[in-house]
Amino acid sequence: MPDLTVEMVQRGRGPSTEEAARRLGVARQIRSAREKLTSQTGLERAFDYELLRHYAQYRAGAGIPLAGFAAALAAAATFWIAPPVAVAWALGVFLMITLNTTLSRRFLTADPETSPLGRWRRRFLIGEVLQSLSWAAMIGLGATGGWTFALIGLVIASAVTTMLAATVPLAAVAALVPLALATAALATFSRAADALLLVTMAGGAQLFFLGLSRRLYAATMGALRSRAEKDAVFGELEQAKANSDEARRRAEEANLAKSRFLATMSHELRTPLNAILGFSEVMKNEVFGTHTAPSYREYSHDIHDSGLHLLNLINEILDLSRIEAGRYELNEEPVQLAHVVEECRHMMGLRAKAKNQTFHDLVDDALPRLWADERALRQIVLNLLSNAVKFTPPGGEIWLKVGWTASGGQYVSVKDSGPGIPEDELGTVLSSFGRGSLAIKTAEQGSGLGLPIVKGLVELHGGQFQLTSKPREGTEVVVTLPASRVMDTLPPVAIGTEPGAPARGALNRAA
Repeated sequence: MPDLTVEMVQRGRGPSTEEAARRLGVARQIRSAREKLTSQTGLERAFDYELLRHYAQYRAGAGIPLAGFAAALAAAATFWIAPPVAVAWALGVFLMITLNTTLSRRFLTADPETSPLGRWRRRFLIGEVLQSLSWAAMIGLGATGGWTFALIGLVIASAVTTMLAATVPLAAVAALVPLALATAALATFSRAADALLLVTMAGGAQLFFLGLSRRLYAATMGALRSRAEKDAVFGELEQAKANSDEARRRAEEANLAKSRFLATMSHELRTPLNAILGFSEVMKNEVFGTHTAPSYREYSHDIHDSGLHLLNLINEILDLSRIEAGRYELNEEPVQLAHVVEECRHMMGLRAKAKNQTFHDLVDDALPRLWADERALRQIVLNLLSNAVKFTPPGGEIWLKVGWTASGGQYVSVKDSGPGIPEDELGTVLSSFGRGSLAIKTAEQGSGLGLPIVKGLVELHGGQFQLTSKPREGTEVVVTLPASRVMDTLPPVAIGTEPGAPARGALNRAA
């Protein structure tokens, strides 16, 4: 079957996925309308071809059974007519069957794209009429007393003909007309009421077969339309997949370019930054003597602070790029989560005190150790506390909680009384360089990389990151570490020196 869908749009760096899909739909509609206008049946060329192909397949496959049926009728007719007459009729039927079978096979072997469908349809129509006339000659077999036998043969021939030609309705009608006339002619052989009744029933059966062929035609059309829609869906899926592959390839190229850029620029930026930080620190501390102008000392402070801010920003960008690329390596070791949180809170205490903020601690000091990266945990807690202090107004409150989770893991919760985040901006603040609108208006400036880094580090540990916030009510961030990282829940490592030797842990406990 030829493709019933429009050729896929070539992949490239051109239109977007939505634009390509729109153009594909418009092209399909234009092609469909053009084919309907140029088609004799009002259908697309693909549907026309499929209907003719079904007809040709049915006719090509029915040649031998029809020839056998004609031979059986001719043999039975020899009981009341001369054998040469029966043989002549059978040869005529064989000739028409051979003609239609040959036409059907030639059509099936022809090129679907260049075959003149209108010409083939006319050929099939003529072939059906000729073959029906050969079957209609059966009335000659019943002229000498076998009219009932001929009537049955005509009804069977009508049924077979209408079913085989169902996919070409005009051919089915044209083939049935000679058979119907021959059936009506049989009424002249007998004027009895029962004979007229049989002829009437045969005519009704022929009309029924014609209606049944129309139903078969409608069912075939429905199947073709369904297959065309399926092919269209497959084409769209292939196009979407092609666009997706192209987008992924571009993203990988962009990510590789970003990684190369960051790897190169990190060295190029850090080298002069170290010099700036070193010389500015010497200048602000007046190591080589007092500045002649007091404003120079303030300038050196500003230079040093700006350099530190830029260095921290570079480090955050590098950390985030390594996390996104999956190249961040965890240096795991036993870590006491409560101690890490307490140290971070103490580090942020001066900033909170300067803004007259109050810390409310609820830390379980009896928590067992975690198998985690201490530097990453420290960065997680510092970023959360820094955001809380930054976005909480002067005189506000910050709640810090550390404890067990219901599944046996450990969690850290940081809640503030800041401006909060609207629900439609939660995705924004978790994206790189994303910041909430209320935070921009009320808080200090930031890079917008803290929460994405925290989320990435938590996921590297197999934990969960949860952010809940309401405008004017504050924000709460909960970081959950899985139970598999709690040291007391880890199974002992059995290391024996030889087969049958006890585990090292067992030796330690025994000692």
